[in-house]
Amino acid sequence: MKRPIAISDSANFYVSAERIFDPTLKNVPVIVLSNNDGCAVARSDEAKALGIRMGEPLHLIRDKIAAHGVRVFSSNYTLYGDISRRVVEVYEDFTPNVEIYSIDECFLDFTGFKDRVAHARAMRSEVLQRIGVPVRVGIASSKTLAKCANDVAKKNPIFAGVLDMMDEALADLILPMVPVGDIWGVGRQTQKKLHGVGIHTAAELRDMPLRQARAVGTVVLERTILELQGEACLSFDEVEPQRKGMAVTRSSGTPMTDFDTLFQAITAHATRAAEKLRRHGLVAGTLTVFYHTNRHRPDRPQYSGSRSTRMMPMSSDTFDLVEAARRCAQAAWPKAHVGTFGFTKAGVLLDDLVRLEDRPQTLFDVARPKSAALMTALDQVNDRFGKKTMVLASEGMQRPWQLRADHRSPRYTTRMSDLPVVR
Repeated sequence: MKRPIAISDSANFYVSAERIFDPTLKNVPVIVLSNNDGCAVARSDEAKALGIRMGEPLHLIRDKIAAHGVRVFSSNYTLYGDISRRVVEVYEDFTPNVEIYSIDECFLDFTGFKDRVAHARAMRSEVLQRIGVPVRVGIASSKTLAKCANDVAKKNPIFAGVLDMMDEALADLILPMVPVGDIWGVGRQTQKKLHGVGIHTAAELRDMPLRQARAVGTVVLERTILELQGEACLSFDEVEPQRKGMAVTRSSGTPMTDFDTLFQAITAHATRAAEKLRRHGLVAGTLTVFYHTNRHRPDRPQYSGSRSTRMMPMSSDTFDLVEAARRCAQAAWPKAHVGTFGFTKAGVLLDDLVRLEDRPQTLFDVARPKSAALMTALDQVNDRFGKKTMVLASEGMQRPWQLRADHRSPRYTTRMSDLPVVR
């Protein structure tokens, strides 16, 4: 028997998370902006109805915002991450196997449930009651079909948020109505090629000869066709795969023109990267630092710097990573025309990640028990009292490089000072 795979995603997730704690946002147009309040990355159904497009820059829609009373929010990733975690906790009450695909989507193993639709509806009801976020569920024998079922459930109220396409007869009825460009894994260029050979719907793609598919879109398209036929080619990851790399990058709220300000940002990024390493029980073997000016301003002086270094020994210690980041940042710093460049983005990349217990030993390794105890204490303080309670001095106190977030809502669930107050 084929294994039933479900995918559950949150409706307009960022907007839904904002609405949990602010009832005045219900039934009004709401948008959430990208980093530095640049463009719309989440829109309520009401905002979509006004014609606000995904990725539309804020400065181009200010008149529309004023005319229709659109509520505008900066991205509140701390809130969204915590709400996402809480939603996953509900999913885990309904299935033993959950694969987190993104902040608002999870694949779920529905094996063994006789009435899958009733089970999915009970899960939706529980998420809405306990968390306050509406979700939709698609069920099928492969991930690609499940994604397709989920998309159809979003757009058609007749399914009441749940569509089970394990029945091949139902799939035969629905797939001819699904545009091929809506299929998971079919990008714009592949869509153009498919249109060129007369493939316009998901059903036509499903019935496309595999040899022809490989000629049009390589083995990836061939795999998509097999998935549409109900053959699970994409494995269900019951165990989270080990990370091979990690990145912490941010745009700056204001251009960084001197090294001290730039290094404050890099220190913050390296500190965050070290925290993530320790949380996953990993150490890094290679660290890369990069920073660059605004590439969209050709009228301004341009510069891009990047340097890498090996971590010897491999480490997740904040002090080790910050020191390595300093060496890289200094090596890449422009020697001429200092002060003429305004750096708008910087980041730290980590590669060659292995588990701490598998770290290769070197001849000059020195045991540092106090370092491990210090990192544990640092993480415990920041976990208990909030992020950035304790930081390295090189991160600075004013932090002029921080992202612009003029419309950010409170961090309702992770900061004592931001807890909602009932009067």
